[in-house]
Order: sequence, then structure tokens, then C-alpha cells
Amino acid sequence: MRHFFIAFLVAASMLSVRAQTNRIQLTHDDAKKQVTVTVDGKPFTAYIYPGPTVLKKPVLYPILSAGGNFITRGWPLDPRPGERIDHPHHVGMWFNYGDVNGHDFWNNSTEIGPEHKGPFGTIVHTGVKSMKSGNGEAELVVTADWLDKDSKVMLQETTTYVFHANADSRTIDRNTTLKAAGKDVMFKDNKEGMIALRVARQLEQPSTKPEVFTDAQGVATKVPAMNNEGVTGHYKSSEGVEGDAVWGTRAPWVKLTGTLGNEPVSIVMMDNPKNVGYPTYWHARGYGLFAANTLGQSVLSEGKAPALNYTLPAGKDVTFRYRLLIQSGNVTDAVLVKSTKW
Repeated sequence: MRHFFIAFLVAASMLSVRAQTNRIQLTHDDAKKQVTVTVDGKPFTAYIYPGPTVLKKPVLYPILSAGGNFITRGWPLDPRPGERIDHPHHVGMWFNYGDVNGHDFWNNSTEIGPEHKGPFGTIVHTGVKSMKSGNGEAELVVTADWLDKDSKVMLQETTTYVFHANADSRTIDRNTTLKAAGKDVMFKDNKEGMIALRVARQLEQPSTKPEVFTDAQGVATKVPAMNNEGVTGHYKSSEGVEGDAVWGTRAPWVKLTGTLGNEPVSIVMMDNPKNVGYPTYWHARGYGLFAANTLGQSVLSEGKAPALNYTLPAGKDVTFRYRLLIQSGNVTDAVLVKSTKW
């Protein structure tokens, strides 16, 4: 679906480049079903909502560093040479969950295979509530409905994105409020969630052997060994855990470092102390899935922690807050400690 990124670049090129430094401009094109985000006329990201025939949830895609390099994988929308082509539901940056009143929102995609039995949930964009461009900071507020298998509203979502930019960094704050519609909604303890990013091939961790990953329904996905040329990713958590050992551990933040072309980058995902289940468990994989899951506590701890099974009563709401920092170069732990306070 290469037209998404082409449209994104065209919209960016039409913006006048003014002398203002770090001017973040939001541009809504409902016909193309996207809101583009640029910094001084250069692409940063786009909120896209093409609808369930293309994607089963709205996402931020693509996401670029201050140096203009993609931190997100291109496949399946805009494939790039040498990329993995597993997990078609891993697109850009998204927020959903694997078991919401028995519905799987995580694995749903247009390429879903017979091995996934469902029932599946779908997140449908319902509106752009407000937009505010600005120098160094911009804000986008959008709404969506979480639908069950019969297209009935299970949850009403309001998400506020706050975008920050300076000469060598980009930051995305995502604050998502979910309101239970007609009845109680239970998020059953599940591995597949919640805030997630699928990173570019260069930011994967080098792997010398094929691997098999099994989801919460016992469905196995084979991830083959690949050429590791230019693959430089490495995870490290706030607790000092590194590499693949980060998976299933608990920490306020995890940093993924690597090199995109000639640009060294640090990609940091942060949990917020106000979130249910803080500090989050990490569903981070060396093949490029970078996810934080505060609700899947028993499964991610392999039974060491009790199941959370978080229930949201009918008519009530809950807010989840996350931050993604994209820093050109290294970012110290001291800086990250300050960055978690928002």
C-alpha cells in the first residue's frame, strides 16, 4: 500500500518551509484518511486510519528520526529490501490488547490465517476532535470505537497525541482514555499488548538462528535467521537488564539503541506511574517488536505474579499514558529519569 507514504510525502512537500525552528505542523486530509505531522516541513509521522479493509486499527506510520531515517518497519504497507515479513498486524506504532471480553484485538489483520480462531475485535477511527500545531510542540486529539465481532461498541476511545521536536530528538506522548460502553469490560491477563512499535530492520537485534514464537492461543510463528549486515539493535532496561533478557521483565522504561545509516539513535519507550499495573512488563523481541504491557502480568512473568484480569465497569473510564523518545545519539539514564515525569 505504497500510496500511504507517497501521500504523506506529497502533503509534507506542500507545506511552506518557514524560518521558524522546530515548527510542528499537523495537516488533516480526510479523503486520504490521515493527519500528517511535519517538523520544519520535513516528515515526522502520520496518524493513519484507512479503515478495516486495510488496517484493523488506526496507527502512527511511518515514524522518522530527527535525522530523517525510518525507525518503523515498512512491511506490509511499504515493503523495503531485506525486511522481515512476519506478523502482518505489526504496523507502525499502535495500542490494543489480545483479550478484551474474549476478543482478540492484537492479532487481527486483513491477512489473518485460519490458525487464529478469534473472535476478533476491530478499532475504528470516528473523528479528529482537535489539532494544534506549534513551535516545538503540537497536539492531536482523535476518537475511535473498539468493536466486537458483531460490530457493537465495546469501548469508546479518546486519544491525545502530543508531539515534541528539537534539533536532535522527536518525542510522542500517547494518552489514551477508554470508556466502557454498555457493559463491564475485562482485559484478561494476556501476553499480547498494549503500546507497541515494530522497528526497522536495522534496529532489530542480530540473530544467528531461526526462532519460533507462540502467541496466547498457542499459534506458532517461525522467524527465520537472516543476514545481519547493518543490524545493530540492543535493548537495555532501566533495571540494567539487556538484550533478549528484557522480555518478561518489569521496568519503567526500556531503551533500544542502534544505527540507521550514519545516524546512531536511542529509541526509548516509557511507562507512566499513573498507569494501571505500573511498572509495566515488557513484550520486547529481538526481531523488532518493542511493546509494553501493564496488564499481562501473570503470563509475562511466567506465573510468578498473579493474574491482573483488569475489569473496567460499564460507564467508567481508564487512561493509559506512554512516551516514545527518539534521540539522535545516546541518551543517559539521568536524562531518562527526568523524562519519565510528564
